[in-house]
Amino acid sequence: MSVELRVRSAALTRQGRALRLAAIGLLAALAQGCSAITASPFSGPDPSDPTVRVPTVSYRSTIAAYASQRPVEPRSWREQNERVAPAPRQ
Repeated sequence: MSVELRVRSAALTRQGRALRLAAIGLLAALAQGCSAITASPFSGPDPSDPTVRVPTVSYRSTIAAYASQRPVEPRSWREQNERVAPAPRQ
């Protein structure tokens, strides 16, 4: 009977250690989330400074290269194959 109690006690001790380790890890993660941020999280000039020089802004149309793709009547497949085939060797 005492052997059985020792085995159960050892198992509970292992579980307790694992729970304590998990609790320590959770507390460490929570503490990290509460830590102060650095004074300057941005690289480069301060974005709130209105005197900072910035590159000029230009407009580029998003549809400038648009070409209509309306449906057309089918062409001869032979004609299309000849148009994209490599030139014959001479």
